[in-house]
Amino acid sequence: MTGAVPGATGVEAGPRRGPRGFGNVWPPVAFGIGLLVLWELVVRIAGVPAFLLPAPSAIAGQIGAQFPVILSTAAVTGGNALVGLVAGFVIGVALALLAAGSRIFGELATPIVLAASAVPIVALAPVFTTMYGSATEIPRRLVVMVVVTVPVFVATARGLRQVQPVHAELMTALAATPWQHARFVRLPGAVPHIMTGLRLAAPAAVIASIVAEYFGGLQNGLGSRITAAAANTAYARAWAFVAASIALGLLFHFAGLLVERLVTRGRTA
Repeated sequence: MTGAVPGATGVEAGPRRGPRGFGNVWPPVAFGIGLLVLWELVVRIAGVPAFLLPAPSAIAGQIGAQFPVILSTAAVTGGNALVGLVAGFVIGVALALLAAGSRIFGELATPIVLAASAVPIVALAPVFTTMYGSATEIPRRLVVMVVVTVPVFVATARGLRQVQPVHAELMTALAATPWQHARFVRLPGAVPHIMTGLRLAAPAAVIASIVAEYFGGLQNGLGSRITAAAANTAYARAWAFVAASIALGLLFHFAGLLVERLVTRGRTA
């Protein structure tokens, strides 16, 4: 006969786990380190020329040597990306709200916004530079704004269309105006979609800002430094600025992800 153990629940205790989220972090970190080691070995053993692929150690050396320049240029590129991101986000949400409130405006605005997504940055950047001059950051910020507006508009418009029928009937029964309908029903329900659009647009803003710097203008951003270093055959230095661009893009991505989680916290059941 087996006696009952006081306080036993019948479930055996499992192995103690590490800090929450660590299991999701270490695999990509280990993969990245392994990839860098393999990269270094291949370059050194095979004698790959620097103009084809510099060694990670050479790139790291240039990051250390150019660190103050990297910070200043990343600040310029990041500032342009941030300004364009905010402007494009506001415009995208506003256009989606107007399209949801007016069928005629929606039929006119939607094709124009979607057509803007098909215009390549390599076509927009020179045009804006010619229009506003090469001594200002406005052309680059406008390029970012156009790139950001499209995903924000599409995500917001999709969220605004997903209204529960009972909510729509309630607004109709209360004789709510279109603005009241949008403010109290459509816009709150579309918040998760809006934040998804922001998360997707954040790294795209950095890409647009860097690419726009390839086509003239002030030589004070990451894109300009990449082209200048490559033109001077300083390939390890060019890759150092590429690494800084990747870090800046990841920073914007995680910032957008953080904003999305903070705003949408508690909304899911």
